[in-house]
Amino acid sequence: MGVTRTAGVVDDPRFREHRGPDGHPERPERLLAVGRALDAHRAVLAPLAPRLATDEELLRIHGREHLARVAEAARRAPIHLDPDTFCSPRSAEVARLAAGAAVDLARAVVRGELATGLAAVRPPGHHAEAGRAMGFCLFNNVAVAARALQAEEGVERVLILDWDVHHGNGTQHSFEDDPSVLYFSTHQHPYYPGTGSASEIGEGRGRGATVNVPMPAGCGDAEYVGVFQRVLVPVVRGFRPDVVLVSAGFDAHRDDPLAAMDVTGAGYAALAAIVRSLADEVCGGRLAFVLEGGYAASGLREGVEAVLGAALPEVAPALPASVPVEAGTLLRRVLEPVVGIHRGRFSDLGSA
Repeated sequence: MGVTRTAGVVDDPRFREHRGPDGHPERPERLLAVGRALDAHRAVLAPLAPRLATDEELLRIHGREHLARVAEAARRAPIHLDPDTFCSPRSAEVARLAAGAAVDLARAVVRGELATGLAAVRPPGHHAEAGRAMGFCLFNNVAVAARALQAEEGVERVLILDWDVHHGNGTQHSFEDDPSVLYFSTHQHPYYPGTGSASEIGEGRGRGATVNVPMPAGCGDAEYVGVFQRVLVPVVRGFRPDVVLVSAGFDAHRDDPLAAMDVTGAGYAALAAIVRSLADEVCGGRLAFVLEGGYAASGLREGVEAVLGAALPEVAPALPASVPVEAGTLLRRVLEPVVGIHRGRFSDLGSA
C-alpha cells in the first residue's frame, strides 16, 4: 500500500457474531451506535479488512493454555468463563479478528500508510490477562498490537493510553516490568477490577513506566482535561514514544449505565485533540485508537464522533483552554497523589 496519509477504520459485521446472554451490556448492538458515527465520515476513511491474529502474535502476550481454553470454550458454547465474560460459538474467531485488526491498524500507522485510525472491534481486550479471560475480554487487543510493533516493525517505545472507565489490569500486567512500553490509565476508582491505584508504578526495570490516575466517581470534562494537560502531556513529552495506542473506551460518558462519571461528547473531543497534538509533536502523528468499553449508545456515538473529529489528518485539533487547579477542587484531589509519586520522573508534572 502506498502512503495515503488519511485515517483508516476497521469496521466489520463479523464483530457482531460474538454474542452473549440477553441483557448483557457487552452486546453486538454497541457497534450499531459506532457505525452511526462512522457513517458521517466514511467518504474520507480508508477501510481496513480485519484478519485473524496468528498464534505467534497472541503468544507474545498470552500463554498457549489460554489460547486453548478460549478455543475450547467456543466449542462448548454458550458458556461463561467468569460471571461477566461469555463465549458463543464464534467468539474465539471473533476475538482473534479483533486482535488482528488492532495489529494491522497499528502497523499501517507505523508504516505511514495511514495517518491514524480506529479499530471498531469487539470483544474488548484490556482486562484480559496472560492466562485469564475476564471483564468481557478474551484477548488483549492493544497489548498484542504493541508487541507486534516491537517484534515486527522495529518500534522501540510504545505509549498505551487507556481512557476506559475501568482500569486495564491485563494491559498493565503485560508490561509492568518493561520500560519500553509506558502504560497510562485514567479510571474510576475504587471500581472494577480493583486495580490501578496511583502507587502501582511498575516493577523492576519497569518502575515508573506505569502511570495510574485513579479518579473518584463524578469526574467529568474538567477533571479529565485537567489530568491530560497536567499529567499526560509531561509524561508523553518525557517518554517520547514512537507511537501512541489508545484503549478508547467510552464508558466514562455521563450516560453510561456501568459507571458513574460525567464526561460529555465535548470532553472526549478535547481529550482526542490533546492526544492528537501530542502525537504530532513527539512521534510524527503515529496514533491508533482501539475500541474498548462503552455501553450507552449515546456515549459510543459521541465518543467516536469526537475521536474522528480530532483525528482526521486534514483537521487541526482545537486544544482546550487550560483547566485551573484550585484548592479544594476535585481536580486537585485527583492530581496530588499522582504528581507526588511521579514528579521526580517527569519534569513539569502538575503544570499546565
